[in-house]
Amino acid sequence: MAAHPSYALPLAVEERPAGGAALDQVVGMSVASAVVFAALLWVAWAHRTGRIAWLQRLSDHAEQRLGRPGWVAVPGGMLAVALLTAFLGFIWDVSLHAGVGRDEGPLANPAHYFILVGLFLTFIAGATAMVLPRGEVPGPAAVKITRTWHAPVGGLLVAGSGLYALIGFPLDDVWHRIFGQDVTLWGPTHLMLIGGAGLSLVGILTLLREGDLAQGKTRAPLRELRVRISYTAAFGGLLVGLSVFQVEYDFGIQQFRQPLHPMMIAAAAGLALVAARRVLGAWGAVLAVLFYLAVRIGTAVIVGPVLGEAYNVFPIYLGTAVVVELLALVRPLARRPLLYGAVAGLGLSTVGLALEGLWVQAAFVLPWTPDMWGEGLLMSVPVGVLAGMAGALFGTALTTGEIPGKAVCRTVVVAGVVAVSVSLGNGLYATVPDASATVVLTDVDADPATRTVEARVTFDPADLPSDDPTWVQITAWQGGGEGVVVDRLRETSPGVWETTRPIPVHGSWKTLIRVADDRILAAVPIWMPADPAIGADELAAPATFTRDFVPETSILQREKNADHPTWLWNAGCTVVAICSLLLIWALAWGVARVARATPRSTPADRRAGDRPPALV
Repeated sequence: MAAHPSYALPLAVEERPAGGAALDQVVGMSVASAVVFAALLWVAWAHRTGRIAWLQRLSDHAEQRLGRPGWVAVPGGMLAVALLTAFLGFIWDVSLHAGVGRDEGPLANPAHYFILVGLFLTFIAGATAMVLPRGEVPGPAAVKITRTWHAPVGGLLVAGSGLYALIGFPLDDVWHRIFGQDVTLWGPTHLMLIGGAGLSLVGILTLLREGDLAQGKTRAPLRELRVRISYTAAFGGLLVGLSVFQVEYDFGIQQFRQPLHPMMIAAAAGLALVAARRVLGAWGAVLAVLFYLAVRIGTAVIVGPVLGEAYNVFPIYLGTAVVVELLALVRPLARRPLLYGAVAGLGLSTVGLALEGLWVQAAFVLPWTPDMWGEGLLMSVPVGVLAGMAGALFGTALTTGEIPGKAVCRTVVVAGVVAVSVSLGNGLYATVPDASATVVLTDVDADPATRTVEARVTFDPADLPSDDPTWVQITAWQGGGEGVVVDRLRETSPGVWETTRPIPVHGSWKTLIRVADDRILAAVPIWMPADPAIGADELAAPATFTRDFVPETSILQREKNADHPTWLWNAGCTVVAICSLLLIWALAWGVARVARATPRSTPADRRAGDRPPALV
């Protein structure tokens, strides 16, 4: 990009700031947050000291109606509302950024209010679970806070996950002030927001199990319909949370190489669906997927047809769920959780992904292509196997509690984190060819205010891309709320590619040619508007021009500020990575604590048929 300064051009728009929110909005949000936290502290203190009774009455009422301890029922309901609200806001926010561009400020984007409310409610749900138990020890795994106060582990995990996500919101503004706006879902502080919210489901599943243990349901608690529904919703919600990391692929505007997509699907399915099958028994994985689909379809309909923003499709996970279910019918596997998890992970990362690929091919803007499968499987299989093993450990911890020793559990978790990290590093590595594109534009609508064109693109050298590229397409986005245009070009002769539909080159649209082929991930800009906020001039779209390929991110993330030392960027990313690893460690610790507090079965229990649900 330094060699092509005039090409550094996408996001834009009039007076929208490119490096952080206005100070009045920052101050307003800070004051509002302080008031909310002060109110929470007062309610917690007043409840613990008996100065208010309404919170206890709410807990008692929820326990009577739902048949679960109040410190499980109340936070569980709050978290359901919180995460549905935050997820709707998140998908809406991504649609707005894809269709409109960056915000005028955090409070100028209506979707941000849904996200903020959802994240606050997530933290409040966890805090409520911590403070509600009064005069009792909430289950055998409870953590001693003071001499008379014991908090359930799940409450600590939900509150910690919510706080981690909430911290990401102000840090996001600080990040933009230092480094500019990284217009991608995978910005470090963005990952804090979505990761904390999504992983809070691990906390609520742990809390549900603690409620079972407190009520004496130590072996097969899922015989009650309402209990099964709560676990099904939680596992379906976990799948929703893990699927969030793939959302750029859902909109067809991914800024990463295609082989990462199946790897992320395998990771999500391995953890969530294997655990769901272990806990819920027969059809557990399918039921979790059905809940996931209900949430994803409902959100997509609200954001797309109802609100009129860019629509998205998403993986359906039914193929992976079927594989998980069928392998669970093999009795020797079902009796050996780790082996079952490994085999299920292998199956879902091969056969399951092949079945998922049929849907991706039919529905996604940028389907999987043959050139992707080799590298995709090399990343997906080890991640899927280790995710399946982690899912089996998680599911076993929530049923019998008979997990292996600490060394084995730590090895599975650490190996899984390493496998995902290595796959991400490989998937994010991309190259830019020493090549150019000559573009000939033919006006369809010649009015400068509404101009659309057809394009003929000739690559130099002509053998770029190869005979089987991942994609050759033109993307136009952020055109002022008119959605996203993605046109997959057709090759009409060697090295010559043509559009199949009119492409916008006017107003605030950002239009570029994108090529992905093996490790190549590069782009050529066609039209970019002026962006006074970052001092960028307009890049015109004349009838004929030749431009060199540049890294995609130099265009798609044009607001990123390179005027900072490299060590500062690396330090910021390292801090976020360490905090994320600490969150994963805390979740693993909490799950293991509950597992080891679960009473072990005896031969008499097994003869009486009191078996874990996965074997029923």
